[in-house]
Amino acid sequence: MKPPLFVRPLTPAERSALARGRRSREAFTLRRAQILLASAAGRTPPTIAAVLGCSDQAVRNVIRAFARDGLGCLTAKPPVPRRPVAAWDRRHDENLKDLLHRSPREFGRSTSLWTPGAAAAVCHQRGWTPRVLTGEAIRQTLRRLGVRWKRAKHWITSPDPEYARKKKLRDRLIDQAGRHPDWVLGFQDETWWTRRAQPNLFAWTAADPLRLSGKARAKDGPQAVACYGVLRADTGGMMLRFVTGRPVSQVTEDFLGWVCQALAAEGKEVFVLVWDNASWHVSRRVRRWIDRHNRRVRKEGGCRIRVCGLPVKAPWLNPIEPKWMHGKRAVVEPARKLSADELRQRVCDYFGSPRHEPLTQQAA
Repeated sequence: MKPPLFVRPLTPAERSALARGRRSREAFTLRRAQILLASAAGRTPPTIAAVLGCSDQAVRNVIRAFARDGLGCLTAKPPVPRRPVAAWDRRHDENLKDLLHRSPREFGRSTSLWTPGAAAAVCHQRGWTPRVLTGEAIRQTLRRLGVRWKRAKHWITSPDPEYARKKKLRDRLIDQAGRHPDWVLGFQDETWWTRRAQPNLFAWTAADPLRLSGKARAKDGPQAVACYGVLRADTGGMMLRFVTGRPVSQVTEDFLGWVCQALAAEGKEVFVLVWDNASWHVSRRVRRWIDRHNRRVRKEGGCRIRVCGLPVKAPWLNPIEPKWMHGKRAVVEPARKLSADELRQRVCDYFGSPRHEPLTQQAA
């Protein structure tokens, strides 16, 4: 059994300094002076810890600090700065920033959202770090690069006063769809696919003096094409239909009819439709069409629609949003302008979706 630990004999000057420290306004100095004076009086660390409300080890640490530093242990030392990015090779700074603009699924991850830990694991897999760094090391590296690591959900708030109720409804329907094999949960949205990078409409003329002159935009059709999409929760696949025109209520009806027909062919009975509050979603015409469709399904059979509207300005509740973002980065062609047909093919190939004839916006 080890003998109890006591402070070494105190000199008169040390005892006087500890007495003053016991009256200090600094809690750190006051606590350490109390411990040292109690140990000098012959009290053991467990006894001192019970009186002061700390651990035995904390008392032993103070006694050892006094033996090493003397009265200097009464002053709190500044924290030693850690260097969590010491193992990060700055030659891979651009690689790290490029990595975060790509989907984690490209690297075998099971989610579409990056976390510091996941980024650290992928960096090690690609040979950029000698070992798997901590998430804090990745966060500090990004801070040095001027990249802020914060998900939109943590700092964007929805102004919808019924946000909690609508989100609770969405979560309940997600749970119900997972328990019914004849239900399909689908997250629906529309987007525009640009045929080119943002054009530079101005350039310096070759003649003197140099001045900016406007560049004409090529008039060879629309600059972007619209597309409807549904992200299926059961398979993770995308159901896509491009649009000749733009999203309107009539095109929305045609798209929903096509989706329900495809799901009914698979034996599905309920299509849980999660979408936002776009005007062509909440219009009276679309609501009436869904009511008529569901009444017809009850009589004739098929796949009925159960609508779940998302709160206003809450894109983080619709997982198809990051799908669009990653897809646009994958199919873009900065060097030239894609034809509409080539763009549609690239999008379908990226999502692994069969290509269908575009829906047509009919004249009112």
